[in-house]
Amino acid sequence: MTTSTLPTVRVRPGDQPGDLGAVTRLHGVLYAREQNWDQTVEAYVASGLADFALARVTEGDAAGRLWIAEADGAVVGAIGLTRADDRTGQLRWFLVDPSVRGAGLGRRLLTEALDYARARGFRGVFLWTTAGLPASRHLYDQAGFRLTESRPVDKWGARLTEQRFDLRLT
Repeated sequence: MTTSTLPTVRVRPGDQPGDLGAVTRLHGVLYAREQNWDQTVEAYVASGLADFALARVTEGDAAGRLWIAEADGAVVGAIGLTRADDRTGQLRWFLVDPSVRGAGLGRRLLTEALDYARARGFRGVFLWTTAGLPASRHLYDQAGFRLTESRPVDKWGARLTEQRFDLRLT
């Protein structure tokens, strides 16, 4: 698919009814298809999103933010940044649908989240992911993240290598 045939994508705050379910579904569907993971990945994503949404009720923006990418009314990507502590943010729920990959949406979402982290005064950001996602790894490397931990895990119906990446902002 050429860039000229890609739909127009809008990035907006993830604060509308249905957003949490759409992000959870996108993770479940895409990771089942692309990585052969089972539905426990959806439970993991849903649990984290639920905690985040409840924290936003009491803490507002201090709890973090979620961004949604939409094309033709459908959720085609997401990224979140939550507060790990007063100086550190955690990047979460980063995913781009294959229908819009290759046009810079992943970079756009990552930039949005890191700009927010800097504006909040975070000194660093970390994320957990799994090995075997080369496009994501490329974006993390370009943004300056460094692999700081790697370990084998049995998760989501598969044997995976879980990885932590850290980025110093100051």
